[in-house]
Formats: sequence, structure tokens, C-alpha cells
Amino acid sequence: MSEIQRPGALYQQVAAAIREAILSGEFAPDSLLPSEAQLMSRYGVSRPTVRNAIAALRAEGLIDVRHGKGSFVRSDGQPTLTLERRISRTTDGQFAMPDADIWEEAEEPTTYRARTTKATGQLLQLAEEEAVFGCDRLLIDTATGTRAMHRTLIPFEVAEAVPLLAEEPWKRPAAIYWVLTTDGHKLWWSETVRARMPLPDERATLQLPDATPILHLARVTHGTDDRPLILEELRIGADRAELAFRITADKQPARRARA
Repeated sequence: MSEIQRPGALYQQVAAAIREAILSGEFAPDSLLPSEAQLMSRYGVSRPTVRNAIAALRAEGLIDVRHGKGSFVRSDGQPTLTLERRISRTTDGQFAMPDADIWEEAEEPTTYRARTTKATGQLLQLAEEEAVFGCDRLLIDTATGTRAMHRTLIPFEVAEAVPLLAEEPWKRPAAIYWVLTTDGHKLWWSETVRARMPLPDERATLQLPDATPILHLARVTHGTDDRPLILEELRIGADRAELAFRITADKQPARRARA
């Protein structure tokens, strides 16, 4: 290819040319980009210009730099995992999570006492700084290497009413559902999903490539009186997972007859 001859900063011109090569399929998904020396020769520019162009494409999420291996075109394929966001009951009344069998705990769960934030307080219908038990888990799918961060928050007032939750706040969600059910609660769940850029510790823990957002799921378990009982948060790389929901139609409340 001839030298870059477009207006604008030189590194931006090189970035635009590489971007065109990626989008046209010349540089295929998951393929190794040409070396810095090859790109310098191809576009007739200096090494700093090539490095600045690569940095710009990393920020866009088009390129993933793997230390010691080089720069790779990001994959445009399907996510590695499809997470079924539903809850089932077994014949003996226990709760079952459809994705539970793919996850292993990468380390021992961490339990602690914490306070609600503005966001978690709203989900639990509590004020800020309300006391909660927390349990954090780092999960890994050993088949694909996908990592997920799972957190459970149990308000103190709920744990006081159901002492077993205060004694064992590290129980897995399905076991917590069973404890709440045996305490007399008829459970239902609400869930919200949002995408956001990860915090530095989330990016490191989940081992995310550059410019990769996470999916942040918040599931609230409600009791018989619709009161929020516990909050679960799941964080996972948006490049690794997609979510599948089973949706059923609610019954509309009966309309009152006019007098």
C-alpha cells in the first residue's frame, strides 16, 4: 500500500487505514496484526506513529494487545457462554440454578459486614448505610476460562428474622432461597441488567481485554409481602457472555365493575 496521504494527525491516518483493513476483512478476527516494522513499512511512517495508532485502536476496542505475543484483531464471534437467567424447583421442592454446574469457585468465598450504598439501598428498599452481611465469590468456568464475580447482600433485619442466614451468610443462592421458603416466604424475583465499563479491580479480577465493558446484573429476591429480602450482583465480561431469559405473561388484575 502507498504511504498515507490524508489530512489529520499522522497516527490518526494510520489508525483509520488499519481500521478499514479490519472492517473489510483483510485483517480477520482473532488474527495477529502485522508487526510494528511491517506496519511502518506498509504505511511509510515511524515507530511512534504506529504505536500511537495501535493505542487508538485499542481504546476503540478493535485491537487486543497480548503482552509477549503482539496485537490481535478482536473477535466478532458469538459470546462464549449463554447464561440462562431462570430459577427452577426440583421434585422435592429444592431450588436449582440452570448454570450452577458450569461454575467452580476460584477461591474461598469472602464474607463480611458492610453498609448499603445509594444503589444497593434502592434495590433493597433501604436507606443508605443500613447494615448488611456480604459474601463475595469469584467464579470460573474451567472449560472456557470465563470468570464472573458474584456478590450476595443480606440485610441485618432479614438475617435477624431468619437466624440461619446470620450464622451462614456464605450459603449459595439456591440454599438461601430454600431457607427463606422454609421460613414461610413465597418468593419471586426481579432482575435488572446494565452494561458499563469496569472499575480497575474488576478488569483485573475478570481478566478483561482493553476497552471491554461488563454486564452487571442485579437480582432481588422478594418475599410474600413483596418486600426485598436479599440482593445478588453478578459481574461478567460482555465479550464472554450473553443472557437468555424465559418470559411468561403476567395475569392482569381484574377490572372493577363500574357502579
